[in-house]
Amino acid sequence: MDPSVGPPDSPVVDNGVVDNGVVDIGVVDIGVVDIGVVDIALEVNGRARSDSVEPRLLLVQYLRDVLGLTGTKIGCDTSSCGACTVLVDGESVKSCTMLAVQADGSRVLTIEGLAASAAPSTDDAGGFHPVQEAFRNNHALQCGFCTAGMVMATVSLLEENPDPDESTVRHGLEGNLCRCTGYQNIVAAALAAASSSGASSSGGLPGEALS
Repeated sequence: MDPSVGPPDSPVVDNGVVDNGVVDIGVVDIGVVDIGVVDIALEVNGRARSDSVEPRLLLVQYLRDVLGLTGTKIGCDTSSCGACTVLVDGESVKSCTMLAVQADGSRVLTIEGLAASAAPSTDDAGGFHPVQEAFRNNHALQCGFCTAGMVMATVSLLEENPDPDESTVRHGLEGNLCRCTGYQNIVAAALAAASSSGASSSGGLPGEALS
């Protein structure tokens, strides 16, 4: 049988080209591509960190898997829910949308650092930041999965606007989703934190980028 001719019901093949003009190149094995690693140096929760990471590693993965800071949650992987919110150089950032290499030279603050850096405002506050304490006092959480991101977004909001009204709070937190609380207590907590002294994270907490 002529190898250039297939079975009776198949198109004629000549030098890898079928009769409709499509080239059959078969399966190409490209092997394993070594993408290498990149050295980064940054400050996380007041501590200098230096690591070698893959260029594709997300900041949220770096925080959770490399540094073990699991307070930052992965909720959607699409930048929709805000559970992964942290502060980078004082700005609210969804860490699932940022590569770890992009944080090189920056100061990153997670929920763990927020708690550790705040002086207790009451004997039983346990070192809570005023925003965390306001969330506790106003019952602004249920399952808690979104809480870390919601708290960090609130801290950033109050940095930008220390005296917001309810509409401003709702608009400022619209990028953070909660499936439990109905948001009312979260808004109340943000307003309570704004009215308390020291709600701002400035003065000792990460702000400017490392020189």
